[in-house]
Amino acid sequence: MHQAVERERSAAGTPDRRTAVTRQSLAPQGVAPPQAHYSHGVMAADGTLYVAGQVPLDEHGRLVEGGAEAQTRQVLENLSRVVAAAGATLDDVVKTTVFLTSLDDREAVGRVRRSYFSDPPPANTLLVVSSLAHPGFLVEIEAIAVRRGSDGRR
Repeated sequence: MHQAVERERSAAGTPDRRTAVTRQSLAPQGVAPPQAHYSHGVMAADGTLYVAGQVPLDEHGRLVEGGAEAQTRQVLENLSRVVAAAGATLDDVVKTTVFLTSLDDREAVGRVRRSYFSDPPPANTLLVVSSLAHPGFLVEIEAIAVRRGSDGRR
């Protein structure tokens, strides 16, 4: 992990020793820094990893051109790096949410997605939205993963 920060917070978001939850913020190498105040990934103490929506920016923060297929590859490379920074793999991903700006890109995104996730694939929700955070973004994917224990079970 490039950067990890542990925080204890209550359900209301304020520090509280009685109901503390330890979480670890991830900022993996090879992924452009977040564009706003958020973490690329947060690992909860129970081994659940929450990955923020990954966008088609290369490690230098440049938009990947080449349409939805090229952008999806970059998004999934970024997602893979965040998951790896938590000590997990894409096989540990249990849920994804895909945001597209055009339903016409669904098949191209699906082809790329299938090449990254083995069977059985994670649960998925596909949403078509009017726009994403940058006018050039065609796709964004967020995920939830559950890191396997040392015995190989989730």
